[in-house]
Amino acid sequence: MIEESIKNSLNEALATLDIHDTIIELTKPQKKENGDFATNIALKLAKSLQDNPLNVANKIKNNFKCELVTNVEVAPPGFINFFVKKDYLLDNINTINKEGANYGSNTSGKGLNYNIEFVSANPTGILHLGNARGGAYGDSLARILRFSGYDVTEEYYVNDAGVQITNLGLSIQARYLTLLGIPTEIPENGYHGPEITEIAENLFKEHKDTLKDKELDYFKELGTNILLDKIKKVLRDYRINFDIYSSEKNIVGKSNLPKMIETMKDNGYAYESEGATWLKSSALGDDKDHVLIKNDGTYTYLVPDIAYHIDKIKRGYTNLIDVLGTDHHGYVARLKGSLKALGYNPDILDVKLLQLVRLVKDGVEVKMSKRTGNSVSLQELIDEVGINAARYFFSMHSLDTQMDFDLELAKKKSNENPVYYVSYAYARISTILNSYKNIKNINKYLYINDNLSYNVLEKLYEFPSVVLNAANKKLPHLITNYVYELASSFHVLYSKKRFITENEDETNEYMNFLSAIRVTLKNALDLIGVIPPERM
Repeated sequence: MIEESIKNSLNEALATLDIHDTIIELTKPQKKENGDFATNIALKLAKSLQDNPLNVANKIKNNFKCELVTNVEVAPPGFINFFVKKDYLLDNINTINKEGANYGSNTSGKGLNYNIEFVSANPTGILHLGNARGGAYGDSLARILRFSGYDVTEEYYVNDAGVQITNLGLSIQARYLTLLGIPTEIPENGYHGPEITEIAENLFKEHKDTLKDKELDYFKELGTNILLDKIKKVLRDYRINFDIYSSEKNIVGKSNLPKMIETMKDNGYAYESEGATWLKSSALGDDKDHVLIKNDGTYTYLVPDIAYHIDKIKRGYTNLIDVLGTDHHGYVARLKGSLKALGYNPDILDVKLLQLVRLVKDGVEVKMSKRTGNSVSLQELIDEVGINAARYFFSMHSLDTQMDFDLELAKKKSNENPVYYVSYAYARISTILNSYKNIKNINKYLYINDNLSYNVLEKLYEFPSVVLNAANKKLPHLITNYVYELASSFHVLYSKKRFITENEDETNEYMNFLSAIRVTLKNALDLIGVIPPERM
């Protein structure tokens, strides 16, 4: 509103110089002494006006009138700086406190529906750090989009069919039979994790030898259900509650896969060669063609994945987001191409690739769990640093950048630790507000007039635009950056300002101000799955 008002007033001033239809750019100066907004329009117009930029700037200034601007200054070599009234920042305190948990929300996504599929680890083991990072991104994005009016479904695709599940069943069965004294080899691509041993040992304790004649399907289904339940539990602990768990087995069962492939052939994107059926993905943005049906008549893993995405479209989703590991880079063109091959717009699918995570302790990469000797699990990370630190740290970086997760930093109870630093701001405010019980509504703010307070007020005012930007660009780390900056501006104010004074009116103004900061911190942290403590 303020920017538009200044631009409109600038256009009116330029019109007096017979200048029309000029694009005006406003920037926010880095130094406060250069005002709240600045423009280089005089520098851009100087050549065409055959005049000195400073002269042009002063002519514009002399014809500039805007009720929201208290002062206009011209600075060499021709910048025009604007100082705006602060009333809107003070009025925003009441807006924040009135809107509460809704402050910062918007309706930009009204009428748009999104399906975000993320984590989707095979139920053959535990969740690892890559799953943790993808989970933090997917869930934070869903929260931000919902806060912006989108209709969002968070979905987990359960790969409960195929070779991996067969190997899971064989691995459990082999462990169980070995415990019965029937030595059985685990398959070459089987699973050796402690969770597999635990399942077999529990079967032996509970059932002894009564399961020795059970078919493989029994062990496949049992192992899938047990491991999926473990995955669901750790995800709930991680503050991720999926709306839907979709089964690959169910998707394949209800999909007409032969008809789907025939449609691809009819559309000219599938063909027979060397006894196999191929997707002509080289004509769809991929580097080469890929097999759909092998020469033994079995489907490749690509076919059920295609069917799954078609199923999501048929369920009514108009925007699909998949969060996949960086090792799926070559898979993106294949998936999008398959949608086009079936007559759908490939742009309906947006694939986000997450880069690798290195777990670091004392500057050295930690690759193995002390407990199991395998990769460090999400559960172990939560036990080590806590849920808040895990969610915050994974939300600090853009998904497409590699990151180091510093274990020691995440556990530090000092301002070096960003999640501690932000949480401490919230706790400090809560402690003050909880000690002052007589907060009254304010109509006019008279005592909040120092630069440090205005710095905080400006950060509060930015929050709705930060949320909108994060939603539009699908970048949750913008929220994490913002909340750290807000906490930082508050800590500086806290170090210089007494909020409870002998002047009751002044104190009351600052209590309302602190309440607005707390609301904004809480709303921002909720968007990245962090629950701040009331006291520390």
